[in-house]
Amino acid sequence: MSKIVSVHSYRGGTGKSNTTANLAASIARQGCRVGIVDTDIQSPGIHALFGFDENNIELTLNDFLWGRCSITEAAYDVSWVLQDLGIKQGKIYLIPSSVKAGDIAEILKQGYDVGMLREGFQNLIDDLNLDYLLIDTHPGLNEETLLSIAISDVAVLVLRPDKQDYQGTAITVDIARKLGVEKLFLVVNKAPCILNFDDLKEQIEKTYNATVAGILPHSDDMMFLASNGVFAIKFPDHLYTSIVRDITVKVMA
Repeated sequence: MSKIVSVHSYRGGTGKSNTTANLAASIARQGCRVGIVDTDIQSPGIHALFGFDENNIELTLNDFLWGRCSITEAAYDVSWVLQDLGIKQGKIYLIPSSVKAGDIAEILKQGYDVGMLREGFQNLIDDLNLDYLLIDTHPGLNEETLLSIAISDVAVLVLRPDKQDYQGTAITVDIARKLGVEKLFLVVNKAPCILNFDDLKEQIEKTYNATVAGILPHSDDMMFLASNGVFAIKFPDHLYTSIVRDITVKVMA
């Protein structure tokens, strides 16, 4: 039975899209069929990790929401990223949002029927026979975010060790619980290496009464890669990638 995993953060800049892409790659390494939908329509970005720009994206989630195509027609097979690891069984499909300024402006001006997303997600799961569907949400709380969280089997909330993130995450955790999410995990990202990660984990779990699936350290290697690829694929033996695998085990459990 397929699972829907929403990856969310209260604020932008937490590394949510990178976390989503690395989780997807880590899950696909287990031989699973994985879909990623970029529902951060106002500020899309995860496509860059898979080598896309506006010149090589024909159909997007926007086209589906405007009734121009099915959501499956906007899905791109990006399983080639796994070839660097010699993996042939797993699959990754990406449904990007449009990066064209005109399309973003149209969405902001006219909006879209959020209800179409629920049906679209299920069609995608059925058509591509997905084991996991990962939803890269828009930061903050809006109608789309609430829908994505509400229909998820697992919600992954990404935060930085930052006071503003702590306050916003508290609100998001409360809402996720009220929406009845079955599994809720926190992922702390960009943690300074001078911190005691065990103490940080204990503090955050006590504050939110929620499981910290992993603490990802600030990485100069990640910064240097600058979104030119999926880190867990480019650096399979890196400490960061090892922690991503630990998070993956919890998400898939």
